[in-house]
Amino acid sequence: MRKSWLAIAAVLLSCTLGLGTARAELPAGYRVVLLTENFPPFNMAVDDKNFARDDAIDGISADLVREMFKRAGIDYNLSLRFPWDRIYNLTLESPNYALFSVSRTESRLPLFKWVGPLGKTRKVFMALSGSTLKVPDLATAARLRVGAYKNSAVSLMIQEKGIVPIDALRDQENIAKLQKGEIDVWATTDVVARYLAKQQGVSNLQTLLSFQESDLYLALNKDTPDEVVTRLQQALDAMRQEGLVDSITNNYL
Repeated sequence: MRKSWLAIAAVLLSCTLGLGTARAELPAGYRVVLLTENFPPFNMAVDDKNFARDDAIDGISADLVREMFKRAGIDYNLSLRFPWDRIYNLTLESPNYALFSVSRTESRLPLFKWVGPLGKTRKVFMALSGSTLKVPDLATAARLRVGAYKNSAVSLMIQEKGIVPIDALRDQENIAKLQKGEIDVWATTDVVARYLAKQQGVSNLQTLLSFQESDLYLALNKDTPDEVVTRLQQALDAMRQEGLVDSITNNYL
């Protein structure tokens, strides 16, 4: 009899301990509205258009986010839209919305809940090869015509440093502006810039200044349940330990 009670006690203890790691229930029918933009090679429409849904969206972050949600057991709708300014504000204002790939800057930190990192980029000033411009620091750049992608992390960051950019609604437009002499330098991110330039057959770019390294994240509206954030982060952490994050990243680079 004593052994039987010991066995029952062991089972009860096991169940009690298990409650600490059990997943909290989410509301019935809970679903996250996932938004992204054309930001290759991290997220992009397969047909290079400004609107896409689900499987028509490709890229490093897109593949990672899909796998995270699958492992976390959380439903979602995924769409790629334009412009960035609109989907950024939509995520900021709408419960259960999330956006990727977002640079987690100091100014943005309190505005969202975060899961990541999904990848890494460097902010740079680029010019055409052969340019005689010297940009040793941000103060020098403030005296130049600087092209940037409206409301991007790069654009917001240089504005904080006193640089007033000539904003574009598509980052690709800045390549043409450089070639036409409409801007002196392009404030952008290195991996994205090289990818976009290659897509347009442009190889005559040079980096004048590298000024900040950033991690890319999934940004969730502040009203997102903590359980959702925890499940997604745990899924990503497990994927990283398994080597899956590196495998997906290397598939695009």
